Amino acid sequence: MSAEHPARRAGLASQAAVRAKRKDEWLALFAADARVEDPIGVSPYDPVGGGHLGHAAIAAFWDMAIANSVIDFRFTDSFACGDEVAFVGTIRSERDGRAVEVDGAFTYRVAADGKILALRAFWELPRARVTPLS
Repeated sequence: MSAEHPARRAGLASQAAVRAKRKDEWLALFAADARVEDPIGVSPYDPVGGGHLGHAAIAAFWDMAIANSVIDFRFTDSFACGDEVAFVGTIRSERDGRAVEVDGAFTYRVAADGKILALRAFWELPRARVTPLS
């Protein structure tokens, strides 16, 4: 996957910051009015289903969903169009003695300056695969 497209570049930078546990670097990738929806709609991390809007809410999402997890992105492809990119594949998260894997499409939309305006994760909670860590 070539990182030449601005949205793909931002998505890859986001994934690298998450893998490396660099919260400040990750937050700096987002525009001030960005929205994170992971997953889209009502979820344990978003009981209202409106997403996490702005840096403070996105930082709180990090603290809930990312800070205490080891996350790996296993994407098989990406498709960049306009100011967006969609990565397809699996995200694996290890936390609390278990691994959770979700298949889906994960999109990033960027502004003209390359800042992320929207990160949207299309995956279904009932289809998540949970296994104990050995």
